[in-house]
Amino acid sequence: MELESPREPSPGQTFSGLLQRLACQGAPGTEGATRDPAVQELDVLIGGADWPALLRGDPGIPQALGQVTRTLCGHAAPPKGEDVSGAPVPRGSERAARVGAVLLRLLEGMEAAKGSLGPSGVMPALRPAAPHIYLFSVTHCHEHPWTSPASQKVAQEVLALLLRVTDCVSVAEFLRGETEGQTGSFTAVMGLLKPELNKESWKNNPATKHIFSWTLHQVTRPWLSQHLERILPPSLLISDDYQTENKIMGVNCLHHIVLNVAVLECLLDLFPVLEKPLLWKAPEPRPTGPCDDVLQLILTHMEPEYRLLLRRTYARNLPAFVQRLGILTVRHLRRLEQVIIGYLEVYDGPEEEARLRILETLKLTIQHCWPRIPCRLEVFLKALLKMVCDVARDQSLTPEPVKAALLLEATDCLTLLDHCSSGQVTSLLAKAVQSCEDDKVLDCIRKVQQLSGRTTEAGI
Repeated sequence: MELESPREPSPGQTFSGLLQRLACQGAPGTEGATRDPAVQELDVLIGGADWPALLRGDPGIPQALGQVTRTLCGHAAPPKGEDVSGAPVPRGSERAARVGAVLLRLLEGMEAAKGSLGPSGVMPALRPAAPHIYLFSVTHCHEHPWTSPASQKVAQEVLALLLRVTDCVSVAEFLRGETEGQTGSFTAVMGLLKPELNKESWKNNPATKHIFSWTLHQVTRPWLSQHLERILPPSLLISDDYQTENKIMGVNCLHHIVLNVAVLECLLDLFPVLEKPLLWKAPEPRPTGPCDDVLQLILTHMEPEYRLLLRRTYARNLPAFVQRLGILTVRHLRRLEQVIIGYLEVYDGPEEEARLRILETLKLTIQHCWPRIPCRLEVFLKALLKMVCDVARDQSLTPEPVKAALLLEATDCLTLLDHCSSGQVTSLLAKAVQSCEDDKVLDCIRKVQQLSGRTTEAGI
């Protein structure tokens, strides 16, 4: 009786063997990883493969490609704990360039196979690998301490070819899908990032925060709403860091979320909740949501902050939160009042961005929370008049258009204060006119009186 000849290994099994060898090369940055013999052998194997035949005949190919790309991309990752302010690491960027060349060859094979098999014959095999390839590309396609011009170029080519093979016209379409109901790769990408985006691990890989931020900003409304529970915690985590760079990055992520998470119709809970939908009965206080948590965190950081760059970043994003919460801003009014008063007192440089944004915030706060404003009238009135006087007497390099914008915003705030206080502001300002000698201040007061008079006559 003849013995059955040994069955030749399938391509999937061949890849598995190479993966084991690749994993034995050592962690990135060690001497054992410099030659990458398994990477070279994998490059040869992928280049010589008959992909149409493999995709038709071996059901293990999708899993094998997922394993290959995961290991390759991990092999090209920046060393853990790398100092992002240091010089580039030549060995790491060279390794990334070699890995990128293998991924290019793989995608070229997929593109050629798509010509004969069509998208339906290729995409099921490529789908497990695509998120890993995307993460590799975003890690290395921009200038960072762990990249070089060569690795950036390869990574950019990989990303461009990935989009072409998946029939996507942009990174945004690759992540979100072509239509609102279509599933893109955003969920898979965030799933791969999740283990690296917790409190203990997010600084281990210097690329993680950049990948998360850049990826997040590619997805806008209406697609972003469904991913809130995946994107909000990392954004809060990064914004709560002690490093200025991370604070700014986190706040910008939060701002993007606020602007692009869809509003729930007919509800004041404008931030979708992370857990199950909250039930609200009219006699009970309305439950807080993620937007409340984010605003509370931002106000906590804003109040003691003295660095102008961060003050401007916080102030730039504050109006969006007040607009989103609407009347529910009253929950934060005490802390918000302290922040507004504190920021109005501080000169912000020639562009006065922080004070302009704080004045915008004050206007929105008065409009949404007007029943609670009269008891704070004196505090806001003093702060606004003090700022008007400071701007009028400002002899610095602040451009005149900026001063005019500040005075105009202050005038609008004073007018709104007068409306919600039944004319108390104009009554108090009438006394100030008699003793004021500054033309700019007088002009501001007269405008408030005129605007209040016109709106009163109109019955508003």
